[in-house]
Amino acid sequence: VQLVESGGGLVQAGGSLNLSCAASGSTFSIDTMGWYRRAPGKQRELVAYISGSGGITNYADSVKGRFTISRDNAKNTMYLQMNSLKSEDTAVYFCYARDFSKGYWGQGTQVTVSS
Repeated sequence: VQLVESGGGLVQAGGSLNLSCAASGSTFSIDTMGWYRRAPGKQRELVAYISGSGGITNYADSVKGRFTISRDNAKNTMYLQMNSLKSEDTAVYFCYARDFSKGYWGQGTQVTVSS
């Protein structure tokens, strides 16, 4: 399974971005997917995850009410709609996917929020 993120960039505080994660390869085996981020000088943290069917989602407290995770299994793509961005959301955002045996990571996309 290969994962490629896109949609990152520079945005002003209060603005929005929509990240995408396109999966390829043995996508039929993918179940849970999620977004993580690593801010400068900090450890990588879970932002949100979504179940295989998309029926179950969970968010870090810091992004609840501002970010929305979704997936389109027909397109093998996961999304993260980020609204009301804050400077503390500045980080590299990574896509994660898991099948029955292992997890996979994308290369990451930079999100920079200017205050």
